[in-house]
Amino acid sequence: MSALSEFSLIKQYFEDITTERSDVILGIGDDCALLKCPEGQQLAVSIDTLVESIHFLPDVDPGSLGHKSLAVGLSDLAAMGATPAWFTLALTLPEVDQQWLAAFSKGLACLAKQHNIALVGGDTCRGPLSISIQVHGFVNAGDSLRRDGAKKGDLIYVTGSLGDAAGGLAMKQGKLTKGIGSEVEVNFLYQRLEQPTPRVGVGQMLVGLASAAIDISDGLVADLGHILHKSGVGAQLDIEDLPISTALSTLSTEAEHLALYAGDNYELCFTVPPKHNDQVQKKLKGQCTRIGTITGDDGIVFFKNKKLIKLSGLGYEHFSTGR
Repeated sequence: MSALSEFSLIKQYFEDITTERSDVILGIGDDCALLKCPEGQQLAVSIDTLVESIHFLPDVDPGSLGHKSLAVGLSDLAAMGATPAWFTLALTLPEVDQQWLAAFSKGLACLAKQHNIALVGGDTCRGPLSISIQVHGFVNAGDSLRRDGAKKGDLIYVTGSLGDAAGGLAMKQGKLTKGIGSEVEVNFLYQRLEQPTPRVGVGQMLVGLASAAIDISDGLVADLGHILHKSGVGAQLDIEDLPISTALSTLSTEAEHLALYAGDNYELCFTVPPKHNDQVQKKLKGQCTRIGTITGDDGIVFFKNKKLIKLSGLGYEHFSTGR
């Protein structure tokens, strides 16, 4: 990979970018990392791959890409209520661009330090640009948030606002149908697309209160559907309660549709037994919105202003032939 070897690339841009942790016995520089898992805790593990032109645009800012590459994995840990600990990085590059690498590693390191998660190993090779990150976190045994615990009567919540990332992408592609908004509104959607905020703290606060949780990566309807399938329940969603940002509603006539079906949100969707509702609202004041109720039926029904309506759409699916 040009004059800069794989090992010197790793050493220069990635070896010391994250904080040191006492549970890392041996990190970057050997065949394997040696790690120590605390007694009484379970290890939560997830991996995501981002591929150029599939998950991000070719002209994306490399610093933002470094941030997002880690954020998507941190969002998975958040959905389990886990505390981030370590991650590994597999980076495929078409060529060695030292300016790009410096910016990418800086964006990656900044988010990693915010969440005290240490880079403990990985790999680099030549090929089309793609980034794979595996994250590891801790959760007390038996306390993890899962998809299979929702019960009839539970309340459905989401964090943040929905559809913003898809609005930012549509803006970059010139596909928004409502025209140009203010610079602040446009930049807000871009930031939501390129630098999502993983809700790690929220996930940890939900442990012991939420009955089920999932991160919204493929769209609200699709991801809530995973909870319903695993839990054997249905849902009623109240469309007028969807949290839609001012920026998205200003810039797009399809804000409601994007909030329901568009991916790349990296917010949390979770269910709460009524007995815990007051605690959740107190703990997460201003960070979440109630959007519906778990039912005993199959699938999702949609209400707007207390009237049943019909909607159709799909979340993001990599191998769908209908796109």
